[in-house]
Amino acid sequence: MARALDPDSQQKVDWMVDKLAGEFASAFERSQVEEVMTDSVSRLLASAQVGDFVPLMAYRFARERLQALVRAGKDGPRDHWDVVYVSLSGGGRGQLAAALTSTLSEHRVVVHSAGTAAGELDPGVRTVISELGVDPEEAFARPITDEVLRAADVVVTMGHSVGAIELPPGVRHVDWRIGDPIGAAIEEIRRVRADVEYRVRELLAELGVGTGDAADQVLPR
Repeated sequence: MARALDPDSQQKVDWMVDKLAGEFASAFERSQVEEVMTDSVSRLLASAQVGDFVPLMAYRFARERLQALVRAGKDGPRDHWDVVYVSLSGGGRGQLAAALTSTLSEHRVVVHSAGTAAGELDPGVRTVISELGVDPEEAFARPITDEVLRAADVVVTMGHSVGAIELPPGVRHVDWRIGDPIGAAIEEIRRVRADVEYRVRELLAELGVGTGDAADQVLPR
């Protein structure tokens, strides 16, 4: 049986639909925004990530999907890059990669983290992400959606364990074999973060996105 929101949470979701409808009024009807939000709530409730934060998580998830739809629908040259990181559990590697990409690119790359079997963010990974100066509450794995994949320039999978992903034409696919930090000691998680950081820097260089001195300074050593 499908889970449902309690009345208080549903009221928050309704308010967030109003907020998104105002933000995207030039691109979508309110009914379209409501449909994306309803689907986002349903997907999150179906995963392990449930609780009091579902309305806020659904708002962030729906907003990303709407932004992706807007970007995917634009013609002409792109003025940014979209990178999607896909892991199995959504509790570690993809979140580290997304946090590092945002930090190193100084938010010049649009980043999404998704999990094919999205679960909770590992406590140790949460700590290591916090050390980057990134809010771990922003790091939860979103379920994979067509909108985000269509807007992507690069999709990075964290090993073949994520399963088959149907990529739209023209989307570059990269697979990174990286140790799993979930449940590991904090020093091992930091070692995994260093491995991810090296790969993220290489990817950004390939995309022509410089990291700059400011980004180097904020990363712990």
